[in-house]
Amino acid sequence: MNDALFPRPRAVVAPGAVHVPGWLPPERQRELVAACREWAREPVPIRHTVLPGGGVMSVQTVCVGWHWQPYRYTRTAGDVNGRPVAPFPDWLAALGRAAVAEAYDDPAAGDDYSPDTALINFYDGDARMGMHQDKDERSGAPVVSLSIGDSCLFRFGNTEDRGRPYTDVELASGDLFVFGGPSRFAYHGVPKVLPGTGDPAVTGLPGGRLNLTLRETGLKD
Repeated sequence: MNDALFPRPRAVVAPGAVHVPGWLPPERQRELVAACREWAREPVPIRHTVLPGGGVMSVQTVCVGWHWQPYRYTRTAGDVNGRPVAPFPDWLAALGRAAVAEAYDDPAAGDDYSPDTALINFYDGDARMGMHQDKDERSGAPVVSLSIGDSCLFRFGNTEDRGRPYTDVELASGDLFVFGGPSRFAYHGVPKVLPGTGDPAVTGLPGGRLNLTLRETGLKD
């Protein structure tokens, strides 16, 4: 569907959870793809995270600022190569503040938002993400989610358990999704990626989906 002909409206999916379609312009999407490529190479390469029970996540993940492994943050990637992760750049924090202000339709809403980590997940056509809460942070500040590449089915649930009620949202390239306030600890996941829906000419991403989630850890060195 051509967004220029059939624009997708922004939507409040739940209290504090807002979907803003097409927020990232093509040039910013390409800049983020280029940055993610660099972070995926070094100092800590992108990898499939191994869970404590021995399972392996189907998405590939690389982190900046703080390294996430189930279920904690550290400055060094002890489960990969032991090196410190790339620093969290100021320009990405500024993008996060702009995202919060846009989502909540309030120029001042992002003033106190200070993200210090980003988890960058790459989904190929077969990757999935089970329903989970982002609860390893010590801050209740919003999570900012940016999508680039192939569209996905994003399932946004409730704060009590992994079941219903939940809302399914299609996230396309350039979309912004912010969840905070009463929805900060809602369960969410990605049951399906839609291969071939992204435009490599626009994003510079040949295939698959990149998802950047910006967060405040609330941690100190």
